[in-house]
Amino acid sequence: MPEHTSPVTNGVTSRRGLLFGTAAVSAGAFLTACTSNDTKDEGAAADTRPAAEDKPGKHVTIGFAGPQADHGWLNAINDNAKSRARKYSDVTLEITEGSNDTAQQIGQIETLINKKVDVLVVLPADGKALTQVGLKAMRAGIPVVNLDRIFDSAQAYRCWIGGDNYGMGLSAGSYIGEKLKDKPDARVIELAGLDNLELTRQRTQGFDDALKNYPGIKKVARQAADFTVESGQAKMAQLLQAQPEFDALWNHDDDQGVGALRAIEQAGRDGFLMVGGAGALSAFQAIRQDDGVLKATVLYPPTMAASAIDLARALGQGKGVGGLAEYEIPASITLYSAVVDKDNVDQYMPTGFR
Repeated sequence: MPEHTSPVTNGVTSRRGLLFGTAAVSAGAFLTACTSNDTKDEGAAADTRPAAEDKPGKHVTIGFAGPQADHGWLNAINDNAKSRARKYSDVTLEITEGSNDTAQQIGQIETLINKKVDVLVVLPADGKALTQVGLKAMRAGIPVVNLDRIFDSAQAYRCWIGGDNYGMGLSAGSYIGEKLKDKPDARVIELAGLDNLELTRQRTQGFDDALKNYPGIKKVARQAADFTVESGQAKMAQLLQAQPEFDALWNHDDDQGVGALRAIEQAGRDGFLMVGGAGALSAFQAIRQDDGVLKATVLYPPTMAASAIDLARALGQGKGVGGLAEYEIPASITLYSAVVDKDNVDQYMPTGFR
């Protein structure tokens, strides 16, 4: 599972910059044209600033470097970047093979710098380790869109865009809280991700903070898996054996959730609701079918990669963001962790990753 981390200072999620609605809605929604501001009000000044728009403009070569696509979410990141770039006749995408080896990814980014791409989009395998190559690009006059895992220095990127791990926990906890608030002595359990990752701690903290608003609900167990189907199945089996009764389960990741659901089915357990995390297609399909315990999932949308391409194109063309009064694109965009359940799953189905 990739380490998706929002900007963090001393373990607290930063709320810098603008907070947009879920990125599952196409990034074009906030980068659409706003060049027409005609007004008949006497004395009103026309807004002539450039804004990102769909019609072709100056050609932009975007270099894209991400880690190895060894997880469904990361594969979706690559697919979103490629498909978004194909939408634009004025964009050429130079994409690297992707690697979890820090030295190899640095080399790939340096190759893109030497090719003099106009803008870089980088999802680093390790944000701290790749900070220097981000700085190198910026010093070379190549603006960097830092995707998800953040560099150590704000000088290493022009714009950061990514998900909200703490917000995932908040959304999951609030959803479960509302469902169980009228049930006396409700019990919940948590199937987390890798505990050595900051993102896992953020998700758990958000979940715990949300549950504080529901004093009648108690978290009675937590087990850490490692974001794989196999670990999800094994750790969920342990939770089921240790907890003969509970009312809700939050699972941090939909990939490991596939294994968790297998364990639940094998144990013949039901009578509780399950909330997943990230937004896999398999989770959306189960939610829509609505014949099992999985009732919702909270998003960590891979469409952020499409948004990053939009932002890179705007940077390369010297344009701002449509719908905002600013001349420049934001320094930071934190995506919202929306809850997807049977009421809105059809809206999000096209964004589900495999």
